[in-house]
Amino acid sequence: MDTKAIQHIMRNDYTYIKPRSTQRILQMVLGEGSGILLSEGARHRRQNPAFGPNQIRELTPAFFEKSFELRDIWAAQITEGVGRVDAMDWFSKTALDIIGLTGFNYHFNGLNGRSQTNELSLAFSAIFRSSGWASAWMPVIAALPIQRVFRAVSIDPMNACAECIQRIGREILTESKAYLAATGEKSSWGARDLLSLLLKSNMSTEIAGEERMSDADVIAQIPTFLIAGFETTSTSLTWAFLALSQHQEIQDKLREELLGVSTATPSMDELNELPLLDAFLRETLRLYAPLIHIMRAAEKDDIIPLAHPITDCDGIVHNELLVRKGQMFNLSLLGVNTDKSLWGPDAGEFRPERWLQLPDSVKSIPGVYSNLMTFFGGSRGCIGWRFALMEMKVLLFTLVRSFEVELEVPKEQIVTSRAAAMQRPSLSSEPIRAILPVIIRPLKD
Repeated sequence: MDTKAIQHIMRNDYTYIKPRSTQRILQMVLGEGSGILLSEGARHRRQNPAFGPNQIRELTPAFFEKSFELRDIWAAQITEGVGRVDAMDWFSKTALDIIGLTGFNYHFNGLNGRSQTNELSLAFSAIFRSSGWASAWMPVIAALPIQRVFRAVSIDPMNACAECIQRIGREILTESKAYLAATGEKSSWGARDLLSLLLKSNMSTEIAGEERMSDADVIAQIPTFLIAGFETTSTSLTWAFLALSQHQEIQDKLREELLGVSTATPSMDELNELPLLDAFLRETLRLYAPLIHIMRAAEKDDIIPLAHPITDCDGIVHNELLVRKGQMFNLSLLGVNTDKSLWGPDAGEFRPERWLQLPDSVKSIPGVYSNLMTFFGGSRGCIGWRFALMEMKVLLFTLVRSFEVELEVPKEQIVTSRAAAMQRPSLSSEPIRAILPVIIRPLKD
């Protein structure tokens, strides 16, 4: 949790890397290619253009399209002025549809209920079930040649599903290449999904041959987009709804700000100019960071500087730590986000107003976004943080303007379930399952 130590680890990303075991699993998931989660150096930088502000601005209408679809589905479930929904389940379906559409122009059809007949959705689900893994944060752990990960269990069905994912990935790549070849630089939706933007960037004559991604690398982006942008976003939105349901006064103030916007489809810039929406989302990401920690391993001996001295069991005070090659580190993202020495004695409370006047102490937090560790930082910080923020802002804007929200169960029944480095809301009666039952009511005129 020492911010100076974390900053040192971030800056020396070739010394402190993902543990080899993590790399092997990701490589098995991504297949022969190297997705954003494994790419390094120049290859990693080449993937940034698809996640810049101009590109996210182009994707905002697609976010609204799916937010309206979810709004209408929820409205249809209201009878006699009351509706009951599982926020976690619906946000998962919405996030899956959004990342499919905006990531690689693919329709999962989760919101309209047709995902059960969607070949790619079925392949992901089948491998997930066959593996027996309970880590719901990574449904796409089934992606690409995953049979190498679970060779001991259900080999035949998983082989078939993995081959299906490979085949569909090649089809998506071929279609994207054909579209770009036919349209050139023309601006149209088919060329604005993230995969097409990566392809356009990869085809640039300004890129040296060794920096170009192979077809396998590009195909690897499909499960990468899902791993990075599906469960974390849907979980954050669910926590946001828990906060709304537990703080009625905050919900009312936020709704007042959002209803003051004259259009149902504000631009990215207009959404970013809403102070309470911004503060509410930052506080949600601070207190309810979906990813609570990450691991790093030292590739060589090193010395880590410390912001705060520590005293070992022999009473010796250390201002730095001697590190040996192979040692592992657990970087606590949630720990930094809720450290009372940084945020004050109310660090464990949900207070969006804290973002109107932050203490100087949090300026030492080396996150890529807003004095937070939620999206990590340094060269390995989350590339898609702008994408995630805008997706969440659009969905909150649409839903808070449409419904009043409250918990369907007593708040004492809501517990935090932590597994696979993720934290999710659950019920005390069923702590393994991620769920948030809420009551929605249409706004009164």
